[in-house]
Amino acid sequence: MRAPVNKIIPLSVVDGPGNRTSIFLQKCNIACAYCHNPETQRMCIGCGICVDKCPVQALTLKKGAGEGRRGAVIWDETKCIQCDNCIRVCPYSASPKIRYMEASEVFEQVSKNIPFIRGITVSGGECTLYPEFLTELFELVKTKGLTCYIDSNGCTDFSRYPELMKYCDKVMLDVKAWDKEVFYRLTQGENDIVKKNLVYLAEEHKLEEVRIVCLEPEVDVEATIRGIAENVEKYLNQFTLKLIAFRNHGVSTKLKDRETPSYEKMREWERIAGLCGFSNIRIV
Repeated sequence: MRAPVNKIIPLSVVDGPGNRTSIFLQKCNIACAYCHNPETQRMCIGCGICVDKCPVQALTLKKGAGEGRRGAVIWDETKCIQCDNCIRVCPYSASPKIRYMEASEVFEQVSKNIPFIRGITVSGGECTLYPEFLTELFELVKTKGLTCYIDSNGCTDFSRYPELMKYCDKVMLDVKAWDKEVFYRLTQGENDIVKKNLVYLAEEHKLEEVRIVCLEPEVDVEATIRGIAENVEKYLNQFTLKLIAFRNHGVSTKLKDRETPSYEKMREWERIAGLCGFSNIRIV
């Protein structure tokens, strides 16, 4: 199985417990207004806008076959200086710096880090758009005694992929908003499946953490805290509730100039979460 790999971070201490190798896959099924990595949302359409903007000619445009067909942007990793100018000029929330890799190729990269890592975390974009790839990769990683985590927006039905869940140790789940209209305004998506996944993963003891990016009024933070608590009340001591203060770093939408919620406001949401029964709460 192959998947478009945006980036592999050999050693990371912010993507799950312990030191981990983090793999970021390209493409997402929603479009969050506060996304910090908008270049991971879409696949490159080969428009070529970025090619002339590359200062070291690391990009070339291979023209498409036939009238009216777009081409493909070819990335020469050996020339690239990682200036990210191609990402900044792209109007389509994409990146030309993608490698299509087989699960075995990614595992080969992971294997180089085995003496130093506890496991891997696969993120995106939205990595669950490639469930067969994840299943194959996780099966390989498990042979080395490592843990396998998924970082997800929850918009793919986990219950449809029992083989993947057999190899997946834990999921770090974003619950971006609770009210359907609020969720749609923020992401252009639907959140019924997110709520279903929340319950399913809690019942399967697969939740590592549930995360809320805190930014009012774009996110109904208190309603989301209460909604999570009411739906998985029996499991609140089994995972961490992470309250993430919005920061505008990397944001390119109308929210790019919004300020971070105050420390006092974050502590108020933490207090509400405690009253709702959460025992493991973390503010970041």
